[in-house]
Amino acid sequence: MASATSNQHSEQSWNRTNFGSILLGVGLLAGTLYLLYLGFKFLQTPEVYVAGFIDPLEQPLALKSIITLFAIVWGVAGMAIVFYLLNLIADALPYYVRQYVTPYIFVLPASALLIYTLGLPTIRTISTSFFDRNNENFVGWANYAEVFSSRIMLTAFRNNVLWLVFGASLSVIIGLVIATLADRSKFEKLAKSIIFLPMAISFVGAGVIWNFVYVVRDESSNQIGLLNAILVEFGFEPQAWTTTLWINNLVESSGGIQAWQAALPEWLVEYGLLGGAHNFFLIVIFVWLQAGFAMVLFSAALKGIPNELLEAARVDGASELLIFFRIMIPSIWGTIVTVSTTIIIASLKIFDIVRVMGRGQASTQVIATQFYQEINVTNNKGLAATIAVVLLVAVIPVMIYNLREFSQREAF
Repeated sequence: MASATSNQHSEQSWNRTNFGSILLGVGLLAGTLYLLYLGFKFLQTPEVYVAGFIDPLEQPLALKSIITLFAIVWGVAGMAIVFYLLNLIADALPYYVRQYVTPYIFVLPASALLIYTLGLPTIRTISTSFFDRNNENFVGWANYAEVFSSRIMLTAFRNNVLWLVFGASLSVIIGLVIATLADRSKFEKLAKSIIFLPMAISFVGAGVIWNFVYVVRDESSNQIGLLNAILVEFGFEPQAWTTTLWINNLVESSGGIQAWQAALPEWLVEYGLLGGAHNFFLIVIFVWLQAGFAMVLFSAALKGIPNELLEAARVDGASELLIFFRIMIPSIWGTIVTVSTTIIIASLKIFDIVRVMGRGQASTQVIATQFYQEINVTNNKGLAATIAVVLLVAVIPVMIYNLREFSQREAF
């Protein structure tokens, strides 16, 4: 009986369905998508379409203004119309169909855009990694063998590990310590504002600023770099901090490389902390930027811990250190995981700071700068694609772990 009633309601719903609205919506949607496609073609080669109105070579600023204005109107208005038409089609469907179809309809444009902008390029990059420098001849795993055997790439991997271990961990630890201490300070707002201020600066801007901190001049000249000016003021020699020169001076003043090799394994001298010690001066910039980001999120999470819980622990005689490790950290563990994975991914993809602070020379190159070198300087498409795939594979485990943590608990 119930089944017959349900079928009867379904037939009535289909009878009341406005097929005209559905057909109109589908037709308008097809036309809108075609116009969006034409707009995309225009953005690919705008100089071809505006040649009759302006000269792109003589008026580059006018061309950029036209492109920017068109992209804003085309993108925002186009997507608004697409969603409106999808909603029109959904409203014309029977209720029991609409309630299942509507979520997929509104997710469809975003999914299609992600597939087009991320999915297809990823597949193409993986495919290109198995071809030669001109993307013509299939070379199999040769590019991967070169990546993991090249001295330059091994140095880049070493540097990325340093960025990952020290850059990410110091950012998280310093951010957590500052957030904990600032919450008990009378000057909490001022302190947090000062620590968070570097977040308003781009990585490129930070690199330029810290270039003036590390810059070195001849001993006979005045040092304009802050760090070397302080050294000279106290009677020391200026050092090229972002190169291996100061490391060589340190080794020579400590008895030569033989003394270091006698105390440390050879691989640690060449590829370990000693070989990449000058990278720490670049990592400082990353920590300077990311510590404020971590501090803000940790501070918000710490304020969510009930004061009654902390007071009860103090009444029971727990020390502040015990409260910190046994109550505070477990209570905000989801936030710690989220912030840590975000900063880890940023450290794996680091590019801007290294590029500004010497273009990856003096053995400061990382995976991202080597990709840039191969694709733009040596024009080796196959090797560049391989480096990109290696970076993608390195990031995926962190993303999976982050998503699993999200599914198991609230991060904020």
